[in-house]
Amino acid sequence: MMPLAPLLKAALRTALDYALPPRCPGCGVIVGEDHSFCLDCWSGMAFLGEPCCARCGIPFPHDMGQGAECAACLADPPPWDSARAVLAYGDVARNVALRLKYGRRVALAGLIARQMQRHALRLEGAPVIVPVPLHRWRLWWRGFNQAALIADHLGRLTGWPVDRHALRRIRRTRPLRAMKPAARARAVKGAFALEEGHALAGRPVLLIDDVHTSGATAAACARALRQGGASEVHLLCWARVVPGDHGAD
Repeated sequence: MMPLAPLLKAALRTALDYALPPRCPGCGVIVGEDHSFCLDCWSGMAFLGEPCCARCGIPFPHDMGQGAECAACLADPPPWDSARAVLAYGDVARNVALRLKYGRRVALAGLIARQMQRHALRLEGAPVIVPVPLHRWRLWWRGFNQAALIADHLGRLTGWPVDRHALRRIRRTRPLRAMKPAARARAVKGAFALEEGHALAGRPVLLIDDVHTSGATAAACARALRQGGASEVHLLCWARVVPGDHGAD
């Protein structure tokens, strides 16, 4: 005879599936399994990867050769060694990011981390995973830092160390959404610093954020990490705006 506990667990799972069926993270329709997208959302997701700029990750129309960089990076190199994102910013990527950040669907951080893993594992060694920090007042208001949740999940998936506190946001900034790129860069200049006694000197860092738009926030973080002695800085995001698109940093 089957033990009672597994029977109760199976019955509870059936009841929960009936009462709270799995829903698509992108649009909310009922799907067959947890954390799976419906066909319409899956078809509308533009996954990013090779070929792309070795520095910023912007897609190339064809293979330009190993280490090739786009014209913008050659003219004005960003302060990170590489930047990658899972998706081009669009309806599905935006909905998932907003449901995590403002809808408090914290389980989506695990889904995002699993999608990020393929990009993370291209890096050599075991970098320290560092999330883009929130200012303490915004963290208090929201209750969590979505980038830190993603970083924690990615750390468990890769086995790499996570340091939530090495990088701090020392100055509160206005929302960047309505600002032009130059104004965004000015707004976040000097907004980040490393915690005293950090252990990042001489070590590679994988910087985690949810959405990459102009790159102003990530650039300010990367500069602070570089000034603190990080040997490399690699940026990894859930979604990024590609040329011609628009979004929110």
